[in-house]
Amino acid sequence: MSYLVNGKTFSEEPRPGQCLRTFLREMGWFGVKKGCDAGDCGACTVWLDGVPVHRCLIPAFRADGHKVTTIEGLAQNGELHPMQRAFMQAAGFQCGFCTAGMIMTAASLNEEDIKDLPRVLKGNLCRCTGYHAIEDAIHGVKAVEEDIPGKSCGAGLLAPAAEGIVTGKVRYTLDTEIEGLLHLKLARSPHAHARITAIRKDAALAVPGVRGVYTWEDVPQLLYTSATHDDYHVDPNDTYLLDKVVRFVGQRVAAVVAESEGAAEEGCRKLEIDYELLPAVFDPEKAMSAGAPIIHDKGAESRIRRPGQNILLEIHGNVGDVEAGFKEADAIHEGTYTTHRVQHAHLETHCSITWLDQDRLNVRTSSQTPYITKQKLCYLFNLMPDSVRVFCERVGGGFGGKQEVLTEDICAFATLKTGRPVKLEFTREEQFIASTTRHPMSVRMKVGARRDGRLTAMQLRVVSNTGAYGNHGGETLYAACGEAVAVYRCPNKKVDGYSVYTNMLPAGAIRGYGMTQTIFAVECAMDELARALKMDPFEFRRLNVVKPDDQMIAESEAATDTEFGSYGLDQCLDLVQAALTRGNGVKRPDGDWLEGQGMAISMHGAVPPTEHRSEARLGLGEDGNYHLAIGTAEFGNGTTTVHRQIVSSVLNSTASRVQVIQSDTDRTGYDTGAFASAGTVVAGNAVRLAAEALRERMLSFASKNYAVGRDACRLEHDAIFYNDTRVSLADLFEASRKAGRLLEVVRKSYGTPRSITFQVQGFRIAVNRTTGEIVILQSVHGADGGVIINPMQCKAQIEGSVAQGLGWSLQEKMVFDDRGRMLNPTFRNYRIPAYADVPQRTEIYFANTHDAFGPLGAKSMSEAPIYPIAPALANALTNATGVRFYDSSMTPDRIYRRIFESTERGRS
Repeated sequence: MSYLVNGKTFSEEPRPGQCLRTFLREMGWFGVKKGCDAGDCGACTVWLDGVPVHRCLIPAFRADGHKVTTIEGLAQNGELHPMQRAFMQAAGFQCGFCTAGMIMTAASLNEEDIKDLPRVLKGNLCRCTGYHAIEDAIHGVKAVEEDIPGKSCGAGLLAPAAEGIVTGKVRYTLDTEIEGLLHLKLARSPHAHARITAIRKDAALAVPGVRGVYTWEDVPQLLYTSATHDDYHVDPNDTYLLDKVVRFVGQRVAAVVAESEGAAEEGCRKLEIDYELLPAVFDPEKAMSAGAPIIHDKGAESRIRRPGQNILLEIHGNVGDVEAGFKEADAIHEGTYTTHRVQHAHLETHCSITWLDQDRLNVRTSSQTPYITKQKLCYLFNLMPDSVRVFCERVGGGFGGKQEVLTEDICAFATLKTGRPVKLEFTREEQFIASTTRHPMSVRMKVGARRDGRLTAMQLRVVSNTGAYGNHGGETLYAACGEAVAVYRCPNKKVDGYSVYTNMLPAGAIRGYGMTQTIFAVECAMDELARALKMDPFEFRRLNVVKPDDQMIAESEAATDTEFGSYGLDQCLDLVQAALTRGNGVKRPDGDWLEGQGMAISMHGAVPPTEHRSEARLGLGEDGNYHLAIGTAEFGNGTTTVHRQIVSSVLNSTASRVQVIQSDTDRTGYDTGAFASAGTVVAGNAVRLAAEALRERMLSFASKNYAVGRDACRLEHDAIFYNDTRVSLADLFEASRKAGRLLEVVRKSYGTPRSITFQVQGFRIAVNRTTGEIVILQSVHGADGGVIINPMQCKAQIEGSVAQGLGWSLQEKMVFDDRGRMLNPTFRNYRIPAYADVPQRTEIYFANTHDAFGPLGAKSMSEAPIYPIAPALANALTNATGVRFYDSSMTPDRIYRRIFESTERGRS
């Protein structure tokens, strides 16, 4: 067959049944991505005779004799296509995994199409951006600012990977060719709880191309946790690489490695597995009750608090006397609030490639934590640290989901057994049924206040469903019981929290990390209390929130390292209230629509309370540029750009002169990982310290080398000046080399003290009384992020958070049957927001603050904006309908039902 791809003719024969996506990737066109393999996400979009198609749906043979254009072929004669240039100028991407497909669709649009973006973009999904930067790119709006020497801080500068992203040249985890590659597939449990009594491998091993089949009998019997924290003691040791007991539907049972994915899949199908079914429990309250099935019958080495009652961890704290506080109250609100299970839905699924190089294990993976992943592999396989390298290329989204070891361990095992390279890539279904989710929580709230609005007592009982394994189960519970309570001044507080094992899919780290759940409950309860007292919700918060001189108290008065590095909550409240009062001119639709307004607040202690650290290496190179090595992974969080801006601000240079090496355990110093919003404040502080030290070293060397006073030397963006003499940075490097004193420094930073960020979200919405549909009329967000190093990026993070938070509330929900099996494990049935689902552009306002602890006065922002989204929406919904919605899933059917029930009660 003959194929014309990007102007070149190829004579190739696709395999029977092969789709165009895999065919093109095997030919080296890696710009074509896999996000779903079902035609739902558009990451694989190419042109077929000039028409955009999802190539995962097109059999490869149908492209015979046709013209195929991928993102790599869009530029002509070395010139970017106008749409590629537009996406760069608007920064229309974050992780960039969807960008190639998005550009291929956008570049095919005519003027009429552009007038109807909800229709023409319905086949392309983006999880990161919230779509507004993409919309700007299509409309030719430029957001990127000029890179001026010494003026980087506060400028909307472009990510260094931008051109590579829009041209398809940036490499993600699986964008590589490795000779002799084996493919690994996993057989998974169809049962929620069972003991494996036998696995017969013969038929699987007989499949042509199968090179190995591994079960629990073949792997090291070492307990560990798939969660990655610097202090591993905060997570339970409750997991085996492969186990003889399965505890949820989708748990891996056996691994098959073969010469092709098809052979490995067939090998999994040929395995004969006998199970002894065990009783299962899916509800955490029932799991704690007497007589419930015990999910983990493990000892003290597991660090499970009460295995006999399925309790991973419990928290009990009491400040003051809540009973006395409730007796003082003139108004009390009680209610039980629930939050449902949702998925990260990053478009690049979990994936890894492992190989041996002179008996040294190499792991190329999609991870937020390469260093801790390396530690875990050394432990599991008894390897010396210098015999393992873990590194990341660009990571296609994470949102906390890749703070987990889900592919690296079994891939590494297969490579160590076979001696050959091994690849494992989750399908989209596996991403839903076998990775991690948000922790569903139930929060029983009781709050009281006096007639003047001052709180007298707060009481919470939090039950978290950690699922079959406790990865992140304890730490998310601590987070849930922290800032959501501490943001309010109240003399009497009581918190009881339980993280409970069930036979559900394990929960894990996700944007919001336990706090979205309790903030939903607390902020809804505070609104109810304000309504009972007939107080404005903004005024109620102003009266009760912590102030800079207050101690932040949740369930204990014990001292912590959390501090007010700056305080901007008052500004955020003022900014959001003023914007909602002004309005934006958008009116509710005609017809049977109700209108309401709501708000919510949040406080976030950046960096986990457990250990977090980072090392930055910074030096002047022979090219006259600065070279930074930092372990933080880039997955759309924007830390690479921020780190360059920190360096260039301190060194009076431009960000373009800072070259970055990152997320490679061979080439960078230790970094705990890109999670808990630590990339700016922990790694960023290491970068700042290194830049300050390098500046001093360069000036001191110039003073000594050129025999002039230190005060006579000054650093400009491309040279050192002393008196009237200019020495280029390349010449300075050469002088230092000859003098035997290379201009390079190493500095470390630790995540303490922990500063505080604040967010306020406001919504004005319309609700259709007949259908339950919600339309967002106005969205306003106030953020206290200290000094905003890159406002363009920061606004994009907030827009993405608002879209993700609305998706979790209005559309997304993982649905399970009564046997623990997920019923909607596809993007088609688990609907993340498309362009048409995202509301009016959020008005974003930043408080004017300067943090005492963050680099250049900055605070972390990528995670915090998600916290107040759901409660602000719920409060607006209650304001519109008069009905309180106690569950975070606010789908039209639920809304209609509650409105109908309320109306019927009113009639009776």
